[in-house]
This record gives sequence, C-alpha cells and structure tokens, in this order.
Amino acid sequence: MRLLHTSDWHLGQSLHNFDRQYEHQCFLDWLVETIVAEQADALLIAGDVFDNANPSAASQRQLYRFLQQARARVPGLDIVVTAGNHDSPGRIEAPGPLLEAHGTQVVGHVQRDAAGNIDVARLVVPLTNRAGAVAAWCLAVPFLRPADVPRANQEGAEAADGYLAGIAELYARAQAHALALRQPGQAIVAMGHCHMVDGQMSSDSERRIVIGGTEMLPAGMFGPDVAYAALGHLHLAQQIGRHGHIRYSGSPIPLSFSEVHYQHQVLRIDLDGGTLQDVVPIPVPRAVHLLRVPSRPAPLAQVLDELEALDFPPAPAYAQPFVEVRVLLDAPEPGLRSRIEAALEGKHVRLAKIDTASAARGPSLVDAAVSLDQLAQLQPDEVFARLYRQKYGNEAPPDQVAAFAELLLAGA
Repeated sequence: MRLLHTSDWHLGQSLHNFDRQYEHQCFLDWLVETIVAEQADALLIAGDVFDNANPSAASQRQLYRFLQQARARVPGLDIVVTAGNHDSPGRIEAPGPLLEAHGTQVVGHVQRDAAGNIDVARLVVPLTNRAGAVAAWCLAVPFLRPADVPRANQEGAEAADGYLAGIAELYARAQAHALALRQPGQAIVAMGHCHMVDGQMSSDSERRIVIGGTEMLPAGMFGPDVAYAALGHLHLAQQIGRHGHIRYSGSPIPLSFSEVHYQHQVLRIDLDGGTLQDVVPIPVPRAVHLLRVPSRPAPLAQVLDELEALDFPPAPAYAQPFVEVRVLLDAPEPGLRSRIEAALEGKHVRLAKIDTASAARGPSLVDAAVSLDQLAQLQPDEVFARLYRQKYGNEAPPDQVAAFAELLLAGA
C-alpha cells in the first residue's frame, strides 16, 4: 500500500500582509498531479489545514475543490484529515457527512458519549488499497486539548504531567482498538499534531501548543505495532531521533523567512503488509521565492548595492518574490524605508519586511535598573537614554534627545 503524508498547509496565511493564495493553489495543483503520478492509495493530512480558526471562504473553497479534484482523478483514494492547533475542530468537521460520502474522513475533535466516555472507535479509520480491500488502520488523532484526554483533576506541574500522560493513554486506547480490528497483513498507521522530543521547530511561525511549556512527547508513545507515524505541527521536515518511522512531513511552503532553507516536501510511504518498506521525500516546487537580502545584516550602503543588483523578470504581483531586507545600524536611520523602496523600484519584487539590527548592545534596561523599585523611579528621558544605549551601544545624539523632550511636552 502507498500513502502520501502532508501537513501544515496553513491555507489563508498571509506573509506580512501579502496574500499567499497563489502559492497555496500552485501546491494543491501539484499535489493532485503527484497523487496521480505516484498511484497513491491514501492521503494523510496531519493538521493545520487552515492558518486560523475562522478561515476565509476562499481558503475553504481551496480545500474542498482540492478534495473533489483528488477524488475525481483517483476515484479509490482514501483521504484522512485531522485538525491541528490552528484549526477550529467544529468548523473543519462541519462538512464531514458530505465528505465521507466522497472518501474523505475528517476528525476535528475527540467525542464523548453522555457518560463522558471517549469514542475511541471514531479515531480508528480503515484505509483501502487499489483493490478496495482494507490494507491498514489509521489512528486519526487530531490536536489534543486538555479536555480531550483522559486524566485526573490536577493543578500546576502535575496537571501538565497528567495532560501528557493522558495523550499517551488516548493513543494506547486507539492502538488497542486498531489491534482488535486488524487482520493478518494489515498495517497500523498513526497520525498526530504535536511536538515530539527531539523535534526542531521554527522560531517565527510555530506556536507553543501545550500548557506549562511542557510540550514534548516521547517517541515511545507510538507502540511497536505502529508501522508509521505521520506527524504535523513542526514545519521542518524531519524524523524523530533514530526513529525513521516517526516523521514530520513539514509545511509545503515556507511560512516565514526563517523557513527559506527548509526542504519543503510531501512524504511517500510504502507499506509491505504490516511493515514499513520505504519513506521517500518528494520535493515541492517553490512557486514564489523568499529572499533575505543580504544573507546576514550588513551596513546600509552594502544593502542598497545588493538590492540594486537584483534582477528578476516581470511577473504579476502575486507571483513576484518576497524580500526581507536586513540592515545593520549604528544609529537610527529616519529615511530607511524610502531609501530601500527607491533601490527596489522596478525590480519586480515585493518588500515584505525590513529587519534592523545593531552592531553593539549595552546592558538591558532591567539589568541597568537592578530592581523594579528603581525602574519605577526612572524618568521618561532616562528610559529613552538607556534604551538607546542598549540598542545602539552609544549615547543618543542631542537632536534626538531634544525631539524626545518635545514629544513629552506635547503629551503633557
């Protein structure tokens, strides 16, 4: 049996107020063609389908059009979608009955009966091969919130420990149910949207998602009968430690400038009966480039030279590269944006962000103030002077001190 594993689409995401619908549509069109070319039996989408809990109509239309096209091109394709921490469980599940009729199973949250018992059977989904026979059982587990997992009433650190133990317990129950259903030659595949121990995350675009800062789950959570674990949440494609069968597919497009060097991909998973045979990354073509100019912050004169050297062919605005400009300053530069915009005029790129840094930084304001009582006693002009010294490593020039004093008088 052959699966494709993907996650973290973040449909509807904007990059510094620029819409990214074109990039997402390029990916979805490519994914349909890849499903056909790879002759996939099932597609696993492991959470964060949308960028927020209230996705736009255009984002929802992108998803549902993709699901329809994928099934039309590969009529026997099984599709399993689980919710991530960015998704609204109720919203993503709302069209579930209609989608189920067309081969798509959506799991947004954990359901309980009137007595409060978890409906574990709902989290175990059969996957069929090209012959229409069940070849695997999928533990379709969405992002788990504290109310979703079995745990005792606890507080503080004990509550965090109980929460993580509850996640492991829920997976164990789902796996036990799958084992009860499994026939010889059938595999067990798990899905999850979480942060595993040893997982590397992006600093700019991934949220810490578990209470108390305790958010890393052990690989042992997936029992020995799990042939493959398809994970979402971390945008860098990676395996967990030495566990080659526990993988993050990563996001299909860079969701921030910190992700421009990631290998964006989907994963092809080949199963031989109940065992994992192979995992093959399939690179996703990048429809729009993200550029950091220069690669490290540099003085303004060097930055302007590099910007003026950019040479891209004309393209519609939605397909033009995004640029993050990185400038090293030793003093404020009031005309910075206008000089950068002038250097980029006619370059067929979109200025998304200007990132400034200073060569030297003094001690932080809190370090210099020593205590909160002393901090409260500082006058506004003293705070301004210390912050300037912290950021630029020297004293504020007289004209800026005078301008700040004028602002204080105007606001008095």
